[in-house]
Amino acid sequence: MKQIKTYENKNILILGLGKSGFSVAKLLLKLGAKLTLNDKKDLSNDDRAAELDKLGVRVISGYHPVEIFDEEKFDYLVKNPGIPYENPMVEKALKMNIPVITEPEIALNVSEAPYVCVTGSNGKTTTVMLTQRIMDHHLSKNGGHAYAVGNIGVPISEVVERATKKDLLVVEMSSFQLLGVTDIKPKVAAIVDIYNNVHLDYHKTFDNYVEAKLRITQSQDQNDYFIANFDQKGILEKELKKTKAKVQTFSEVDKTADYFIGDEYLESKDDHQIMKISEIKIPGIHNQQNCLVAIAISKLMGADDSDIQYALSTFTGATHRLQYVMTYNDRKIYNDSKSTNIEAATVAIPSFKEPEVLIAGGLDRGFMFDSLVPLFKKHVKSIVLYGETKYLLADAARKAGIKDIVIVNTLQEAVPRAYELSEAGDVILFSPACASWDQFNTFEERGDFFVKFIKELKTK
Repeated sequence: MKQIKTYENKNILILGLGKSGFSVAKLLLKLGAKLTLNDKKDLSNDDRAAELDKLGVRVISGYHPVEIFDEEKFDYLVKNPGIPYENPMVEKALKMNIPVITEPEIALNVSEAPYVCVTGSNGKTTTVMLTQRIMDHHLSKNGGHAYAVGNIGVPISEVVERATKKDLLVVEMSSFQLLGVTDIKPKVAAIVDIYNNVHLDYHKTFDNYVEAKLRITQSQDQNDYFIANFDQKGILEKELKKTKAKVQTFSEVDKTADYFIGDEYLESKDDHQIMKISEIKIPGIHNQQNCLVAIAISKLMGADDSDIQYALSTFTGATHRLQYVMTYNDRKIYNDSKSTNIEAATVAIPSFKEPEVLIAGGLDRGFMFDSLVPLFKKHVKSIVLYGETKYLLADAARKAGIKDIVIVNTLQEAVPRAYELSEAGDVILFSPACASWDQFNTFEERGDFFVKFIKELKTK
């Protein structure tokens, strides 16, 4: 880890004690900062807050002490990425021209290990995990490791202390995190895709959302690389205007891109057949796209075809992202709880050739689901719906001509009903197309419960 002086003797306020807040606090202490941590939740019985208190961090919880900005001078506010900029503490800091940053800004600036960054509306976690596996196989030949960090669930701050120059950080970046960075400079940056109607409750407009994503390349120069989606022409135009890096492209359909999906192989434009598609373990053309992005990044970082073939032929999927759960009575069951928006369900539903019994529903963000009607018609034989959006989704299912439409209140009720509607040879797919927050704290919690309910089928 680099011992930089940027934060030494600086008075820093950390807003939010999540995974990243806890990890970045410990990192900043080692960099010589003076810290105050604030969380609106009561932390009086929180073990992590107690640990930070013992280390000399002033912990204020249960409310937001906006008046603290008038009582003392802060050099930085480090906020949890999910906290909106309308938060009174953030608004006050910005009004007083205090830099508001997020954990990646600090952690990546002290990393001795080189790093690559991946973002996108859908597919970024799978892409990061594929890239990590390819690069770990490659680097292990010389005693190095690749670490998957960032929005994937492992704070970068946890890893930078042990990652060395012979290692690699493969960093998943959310739009929330990217809003809080100013000078990260990945050797390779990639945007898998950008879709509308994603996180607009946070970003307010699609243009704001796109601009947040584009921050991944804003500090790159001509010695770096940027990986762009050749099929999203409107976004590509904005990316080409923004980046100063060398650009490589990938495509599901266009063989003039640098990397593309061929008839039997994932290929590059120099007529090189990299990986046989039939040997890739994860289903769906969207996952083939994710593989292309991982290949493009890994090739630039030194990996060869044998590294790629090993990783792609053994990786069976990221948890909660078209995750294969089990085959039960000749029904294949998949957990796609990460399907927190319509676009994610749009890529999950066509991933299978078998008839599907779909479980969907969740938080109502005011969207209609008519865009799913053609996919419902083609792939879904029966559907079980729950949560706030169950009636909206039922309208789309009726338009698609689905005869078996079952409406329940909870996911726990939905699982056995989906099994009852299924037959041998079917796929039972949980792809909610909605955020989890009407009944669950996170999509991970929702997916864990789905797997639990599936396993309970075997005991009944």
